[in-house]
Amino acid sequence: MAVPDKIKQEVGKLRQQIEHHNHLYHSLDSPEIPDADFDALITRLETLERSYDLATPDSPTQRVGSEPLTRFTQVVHEMAMLSLDKVFDEKDLEDFDSRIKKRLESDAQIEYSCEPKIDGVAVSLMYRNGVLERAATRGDGVTGENITHNVKTIQSIPLRLKSLDVAPVVEVRGEIFLSKQGFERLNARAEVEGSKIFVNPRNTAAGAIRQLDSRSTAKIPLQMYCYSVGIVEGIELPTRLSGMFTTLASWGLPVNPHRSTRWGITECLQYCLDLLAKRDSLEYQIDGAVIKVNDLDAQRSLGNNAKSPRWAMAYKFPAEEKSTVVLDVEFQVGRTGTITPVARLRPVFVGGVTVSNTTLHNMDEIARLGLRVGDTVIVRRAGDVIPKIVKVVDPEKNQKSANSRKRKKIKLPAACPACGSAIEKDGEVLYRCSAGLICPAQRKESIKHFASRTAMDIEGLGDKLVAQLVDEGLISQVADIFDLNLDQIAGLERMGSKSAENLVAAINQSKQTTLPRFLYALGIREVGEATASGLVNHFGELDKIMAADTASLERVADIGPIVAQHIATFFDNENNLALITTLRAHGISWPVVAIDVGEKPLQDQAYVLTGSLESMSRNEAKARLVALGAKVAGSVSKNTDCVVAGPGAGSKLSKAQQLGINIIDEREFLLLLDDLSR
Repeated sequence: MAVPDKIKQEVGKLRQQIEHHNHLYHSLDSPEIPDADFDALITRLETLERSYDLATPDSPTQRVGSEPLTRFTQVVHEMAMLSLDKVFDEKDLEDFDSRIKKRLESDAQIEYSCEPKIDGVAVSLMYRNGVLERAATRGDGVTGENITHNVKTIQSIPLRLKSLDVAPVVEVRGEIFLSKQGFERLNARAEVEGSKIFVNPRNTAAGAIRQLDSRSTAKIPLQMYCYSVGIVEGIELPTRLSGMFTTLASWGLPVNPHRSTRWGITECLQYCLDLLAKRDSLEYQIDGAVIKVNDLDAQRSLGNNAKSPRWAMAYKFPAEEKSTVVLDVEFQVGRTGTITPVARLRPVFVGGVTVSNTTLHNMDEIARLGLRVGDTVIVRRAGDVIPKIVKVVDPEKNQKSANSRKRKKIKLPAACPACGSAIEKDGEVLYRCSAGLICPAQRKESIKHFASRTAMDIEGLGDKLVAQLVDEGLISQVADIFDLNLDQIAGLERMGSKSAENLVAAINQSKQTTLPRFLYALGIREVGEATASGLVNHFGELDKIMAADTASLERVADIGPIVAQHIATFFDNENNLALITTLRAHGISWPVVAIDVGEKPLQDQAYVLTGSLESMSRNEAKARLVALGAKVAGSVSKNTDCVVAGPGAGSKLSKAQQLGINIIDEREFLLLLDDLSR
């Protein structure tokens, strides 16, 4: 089918517009149009390319991820990708300069090109006739892996070079990295989604470019800065590396804005010191500076060693580490009950501050380090990062050291250090206090939860007021809420008489509740609104729930052995039982629950909630579904019966559409609930 010229022209114009806006957004950080307008350009181009079979390898539409590969293919570098030798101080840098002068048989000052040594992954980009043909990792310097499918997802890397359509071959080399901000956003998203938290930007970038499924890579906001060229055919290049950077930038390739040209090794050292001073303020991680002879002819004359070029050197910045002694390990209880070991250290000045304690995170970290009280350890603190013990000095040296105390094994306490309640394991590595409501370390959080809208729903008793009441000593546990009087509340800062009257009324009104709400308000671990409703629907009475053993609890739909153990442990605690008695004595009550033993309308149907709902919270929607017999899952699969999609629905909605699963909006969901509740 012949493609009309008008369509060809529109496709060409769209590609130019998209690349222009891509460059403004990803390279210059100065977008001209909103994201929605940009998305509209992409959508139009995709439609035209699909309708007229006009997709090409260099089209902006090719940046989306493709189907997974089964394995990587090997790439042999036509010109070896060498690593850099390293120096760590001024003398070593001066020796490098002396060797350069000796080989060039000249005493004249050398012109050097200086740039940050980004902590990323070295790659090669091969362009043929201006179009990205291949991307490869450095590998062992001779053989790397073909990562073209992943590199095409990186927005700052052009798929076609500007003004370079006729050069047969241009190989560009650079460093792919993940910015600090990108890394933080990535982990923030992972925390919300409950997925894997990434360790550091460098490892994340390295893992991302080696994904077999480029759709996974596309989710990581990778960037690249180019630092040199490899083989080049059919084009004449500048004679200096500084000029090469200008040329690379003119082709649309990203180059580091912090690069600089310096005369003599003294100026290079000053560049390194200046860079070190602003290390923490840079948008990416660096571990030093790279110093290269700027004259490319001189580079060729100097040549290479077996593993590294003679004309370049990496000036490594010192790691901010010091040794000290672990004087003791204490266990702290966090606001949610997590018990964390904290090392008390002999004070040491490191990373610009005096460090006297640092978290050890968990018992697995202590075991990994092989740490004992009395050990000499290495503490690292870089920039504003929290100090961390990274290594235990050889135990034999610890024993022989005159400064060391007797080494003592670190043991988890038998009970919560704050309240003496039993400790429970949470997942693979964490431990928590089982008390919740009565633990003083968890006081504010448990009261906030108890008063929240989906629990006891005490309107006006928000987070700030809870903190104020606790800090003033007016409440120390949830039962104290019901002892508050008008004068106490009105006497608080920023609380007038009318606000105090409203709060007292809300407290009294909250006493008339439902058993599922009361159960949820107690803050039993992993007992949300749906589980609370399930317990009530199964047992009917609070006393029966409190008396149930783990075997009985596991008979409740969707309650497994772990949740059953949490519930049993909570009600085995005499302090918790006493608190419940006190709360009921204050007048908290609920209607008698009639257990429904019949078949429910949505019995065993699998529902998934995605997006936001305007008329109710997601937890409330889940509780309503569970009460009707449905099972509410967190992900869409072929076994899903229905997806409720509100505004902002994302990948779950897309997957449901692909699988042909029934999808309803909030209006249809509310009608369904009304129909089934009659």
